[in-house]
Amino acid sequence: MRKFNFTRPLLIIAVALLAKSLGTLVSVSLGATQETAENIGFAVMMIAALLTFSKLNKSRNKQ
Repeated sequence: MRKFNFTRPLLIIAVALLAKSLGTLVSVSLGATQETAENIGFAVMMIAALLTFSKLNKSRNKQ
């Protein structure tokens, strides 16, 4: 049985939350309403989490 790596899930969560806050901030700065900015931030968060997950799995499969 392989040892569980705690850093991978924490890295995915950190990237997702950072992307959400950055996406929301940029949307509000460009003039979007708060509700629209939250929706855009959520979409950016999901895309960032999926990209990070796939990137980490590609590097894990090469090892």
